[in-house]
Amino acid sequence: MGMNARALCSVAWLVVLQGLFGVGANGDFNYKEALTKSLIFLEAQRSGKLPPNHTLSWRGDSALEDGKLANVDLVGGYYDAGDNVKYGLPMAFTVTTLSWAAIFYKYELKDAGEFDNTLAAIRWGTDYLLKCSSKNSLFVQVGDPVKDHECWIRPENMNTPRTVLKIDTSNPGTELAAETSAALAAASITFRSSDHTYSHSLLNKAKMLFEFAKTNKGTYDGECPFYCSYSGYNDELMWAATWLYMATRKPVYLNYVKEEAISATVAEFNWDLKYAGSQILLSNFYWKGLSDLENFKEEAESYLCSVLPDSPYHQVHMTPGGLVMMRDGANAQYVTGTAFLFTVYSDVLARHNQRLNCGDKQFSPSHLMAFAKQQMDYLLGKNPKGRSYMVGFGNNPPTQAHHRGASVPPLPPGTPINCGMTFVYYYNKDAPNPNELTGAIVGGPDKNDDFNDKRTQSSMTEPTTYTNSLAVGVLAKLARQRSVS
Repeated sequence: MGMNARALCSVAWLVVLQGLFGVGANGDFNYKEALTKSLIFLEAQRSGKLPPNHTLSWRGDSALEDGKLANVDLVGGYYDAGDNVKYGLPMAFTVTTLSWAAIFYKYELKDAGEFDNTLAAIRWGTDYLLKCSSKNSLFVQVGDPVKDHECWIRPENMNTPRTVLKIDTSNPGTELAAETSAALAAASITFRSSDHTYSHSLLNKAKMLFEFAKTNKGTYDGECPFYCSYSGYNDELMWAATWLYMATRKPVYLNYVKEEAISATVAEFNWDLKYAGSQILLSNFYWKGLSDLENFKEEAESYLCSVLPDSPYHQVHMTPGGLVMMRDGANAQYVTGTAFLFTVYSDVLARHNQRLNCGDKQFSPSHLMAFAKQQMDYLLGKNPKGRSYMVGFGNNPPTQAHHRGASVPPLPPGTPINCGMTFVYYYNKDAPNPNELTGAIVGGPDKNDDFNDKRTQSSMTEPTTYTNSLAVGVLAKLARQRSVS
């Protein structure tokens, strides 16, 4: 073989390998593929009667009698992670953040061909949340988490109790009501042009739930120990009011934020702590001319300065490989949350020709975006292990996601289930899952960048819906940047 032929052959193999591992010729990843797969994971989390165009052949209908114990229809919605319980707080947060991505990155999602799929993912959640809510009550959980965690079985075959929990005037849960209000308000914006009637229904329910949340104040601990609200409910009230102002532009909601809401300076953003998200949304209005929102802009920038590694006010731990490290369990959610807020604020600053000030240092919008990209790139494979933390994407992705549906092979309807033996047959089996949980971003490595791809290591291998919902906007932006570069 001549030198020219050999060189051409090498180039061809390089192209093939880059395609297989999702890496482009310039070292960037195929963000469009990662975006598509991140939305496919949300399909894997669907509960209820699945539509004919459902992507994953190994998922089927499940929990078709949810709500029956309370004589209501609570079929649908999402399973939050690797179990089969439907928790209201993380589900609503998933919808809120996915809607935020659809609002701010509508054209990027359209360019990637994923806007309609994003709306479908939002609607799968909002259809359920509408069922759950009424004037003075909100159903917030379906499934017995203790019994569910004693059985390792796919949702299609589960026989554990589908108990129902709700909040009302006698048993309030401000965090849950306010987060659901935020979700429906944000989603109403996404459907305004395509389905005005549906958008109007979402917004009306959002307003109703906000009134319920602020009139009947109280922390709900019914989802503990799995989703305890350690931050209290003030962040959710501020978050809901901010989204209602986003959806309506009515002064009553902005006045609530300025005069009644209690804000705080924080260094993280997640399903339990929403201050930074609200502050970044409000900062956008500050830069548009609402100068009386300056304190929220300062709090938003305090958050950014506390996370950015080269800021003099940096306080968040980073792994040696450069990953944001907040918690040992499901840390990837903090990574995608950080990346999303940095992406949004970089665009806000760029739009108004501004820079981020952290003490005596200034950072450009492109610097913020580079940090967001670095965090996402780490999860996709640019890390000390050289491996992907998204199932079915890139180099050496996880194969043992901590997930019942993915790790249990399809079983015929009516198959007798011995819960004790399911852990022997499926959970403890040291082998790749029989069903690929495409697009799931798992919990990720520890503080030393080490990772053990075992489903028994839930802190490292369990995915969540909100980890992925927070990634969608970032991936859409990166996909757009890559396509025009």
